[in-house]
Amino acid sequence: MDLLAEVLAVGGVQGTLGVRLEGAEPWALQWTHIPGAAFYAVTAGTSWLAIHGREPLRLSPGDVVLLPTGVSHTLSSDPGARAPECDPDAASHAQLTGDVLRFGTGEVQSRMLAATYSHDPAVSTQILQLLPEVVHLPADSSGSCLDDSVRLLTRELAYPQLGTSVVLNRLVDILLIQFLRVWLARRPEEAKETWLGVLDDPLLTAALTKLHDDPAHPWTTELLAAELGVSRATLTRRFASTTGQAPGAYLTRWRMDLAARRLRDSDDTLDTIARSVGYTTPYAFSRAFTRSRGQSPGRYRVTARAEQQTDAYAVPARA
Repeated sequence: MDLLAEVLAVGGVQGTLGVRLEGAEPWALQWTHIPGAAFYAVTAGTSWLAIHGREPLRLSPGDVVLLPTGVSHTLSSDPGARAPECDPDAASHAQLTGDVLRFGTGEVQSRMLAATYSHDPAVSTQILQLLPEVVHLPADSSGSCLDDSVRLLTRELAYPQLGTSVVLNRLVDILLIQFLRVWLARRPEEAKETWLGVLDDPLLTAALTKLHDDPAHPWTTELLAAELGVSRATLTRRFASTTGQAPGAYLTRWRMDLAARRLRDSDDTLDTIARSVGYTTPYAFSRAFTRSRGQSPGRYRVTARAEQQTDAYAVPARA
């Protein structure tokens, strides 16, 4: 099993809104109210990224940066430049037409690509939300698959053709995977403090693979440790140091994520859903779900479907 692929898929992580930004000094823009994650790749010139409470970060050509929680931020030609808020409608229009979002009136000095990532609100196990507030990868002179994808994205944005919206969305999804791969390889100590640290620990990778492969199995920490050939204490310590949870707590959370999606997206009975995530009776499942989500499975199904329908009318579907 590919753990990273599964957690991203179950979490409904999708990339959208690829646009090109150009700045003519002095220039600045402010992004607020980003519901997911924000991604930037600098293709020419330099820019400054400013977030309240942090030192401004200088971005050079070839640099890529991910803001996993979409924290409000400012991009500018220098840290003191005045920054009007960016118009999201203008950004959406630029993505659809291939136009450039240009700031400033002089000669263009800075160019970058921007994208955003959303996730399924029904799923609490989200990799991006567990990453640092800013993940910065300086330019790699040796080149990487990430560089290749940025170039492809730049070309597709500059010259929209038939099916461009589909190509852009797929490329942005690929870009995130490649970004996480490179970060894990180049900054293993930083990644170790996040969910991605699981992928750098063979014991934890094996443990989560078993839990994800068969979430309905009556796992206990003792049983899981025995399957892996380690002591309960060793498994618990390693698990908690990376995920911040005990194996049992992680499994319960994952089961509730799977159940929440099925409640919203299927007409399966409570008994069917309960058994699929390891509960022998609907009553036991209902108690666990209510404790986790603050409402009964039946109430959650009604509420989640209503919210999903509202969102479907409010936000254009991704191609």
